[in-house]
Amino acid sequence: MKLLPKSAFGQTVLLIGFLLLINQVVSYVSVAMYVIQPSLQQINQLLAKQVRVVFIDGQDAKFTPALAEAFHHETGIGVYRERDALQLGLKEATYYPYLSRQMSELLDGDAEVRILQGEEYLFWIRPPQAPNLWVKIPLTGFEESSFSPLIFYLVLIGVLSVAGGWLFVRQLNRPLKALEKAAEDVGRGSFPQPLQEHGSTEVVAVTRAFNHMSKGIKQLEADRSLLMAGISHDLRTPLTRIRLASEMMSQEDAYLKEGIEQDIDDMNNIIDQFIDYIRHEMMDKSEVRDLNELIEEVVQKEQIEGLSVQTKLTGSLQIPMVYAAIKRVLANLIQNAFKYSQQDICIVSGIDEQQQCVYFSVIDKGPGIADKDLERLFEPFAQGDTARGTQGSGLGLAIIKRIVDGHGGKVTLTNGPKGGLIARVELPVSSRC
Repeated sequence: MKLLPKSAFGQTVLLIGFLLLINQVVSYVSVAMYVIQPSLQQINQLLAKQVRVVFIDGQDAKFTPALAEAFHHETGIGVYRERDALQLGLKEATYYPYLSRQMSELLDGDAEVRILQGEEYLFWIRPPQAPNLWVKIPLTGFEESSFSPLIFYLVLIGVLSVAGGWLFVRQLNRPLKALEKAAEDVGRGSFPQPLQEHGSTEVVAVTRAFNHMSKGIKQLEADRSLLMAGISHDLRTPLTRIRLASEMMSQEDAYLKEGIEQDIDDMNNIIDQFIDYIRHEMMDKSEVRDLNELIEEVVQKEQIEGLSVQTKLTGSLQIPMVYAAIKRVLANLIQNAFKYSQQDICIVSGIDEQQQCVYFSVIDKGPGIADKDLERLFEPFAQGDTARGTQGSGLGLAIIKRIVDGHGGKVTLTNGPKGGLIARVELPVSSRC
């Protein structure tokens, strides 16, 4: 279970909220100590003085019912025997130890303070001068709502601060999200328009550096394509002359002619693979197509006499893809499977709900590949020297990986439990091209 957010956005908002919480707690404690507590002390002192006035002569016997009623009528302060006080609300009043201790100090004796909250605050005080009497003192303007503005203020400030921090961090992170998407596009071989440079000075500096890097990589790709096109042209010209010269060879040299033509075809195939590797497949726009339809189309074209392709396809797998590029991937995998196994192969397709992707696997019955070489074979010019032969330029799987990566997918090679090789291609359900 993740308790703390991993993103910079979440961590920043959490930090703001934590600092704000500390600030609110300190504010509340400060207000309680320097505002509320002194106010309560002043109220207690005022009440104590009123109690002293009531018992100025220290006698309680003189408080006849008539005198108590007259005193209450003039001052609002009532003095009652305990049984009468219980009937008038003393029973429902709440005992406050802190106020009782303070009142005891002010009246020089054991006193008790209870408060009844209703339409008005009623303070019930049992003074040490007359332990069998209770003094009821009403306080107006001291309702519970007097304390609610403080709570409301602290909550409002907290909510506004967190909301403001959230908007600020979101605005700050927006250029970073754009930078993240652009970096993914460049990684797939697609070069977006230069990003707008806005935000904080640090973000602007990073965006400017990224735009410069993207421009440099795009230029390198263009130079590489131009260089490869020039080399291809320069190589094909003498190869064509050699082929023409071989056509004029005598019948006695037919065996030499056949070998020369085979070498020329191999060299042309290698040149085509070089061009395929540097070709910008992802420059084409993706479209939503049925993956199973593509598989059936490629299988029909790649059939080899004496060998068959079994298919186990699941439903309709509609995903965005560059159709021609994925056809090239599947065709290359089928050709490799036939080439190295010389046996029937099987193609399986399906959908992975957990990974939010669709997949197809090309399964052969060949000798397989050593586990240590599985990842290495995706590198340009890498070949499985002992297990799968040494023919070719070693660019086939590198081209496949380049196309699949451009779709935001993944290609893996694994040895089957009963031998053979399983080439699995996963493609995302949502478009990333």
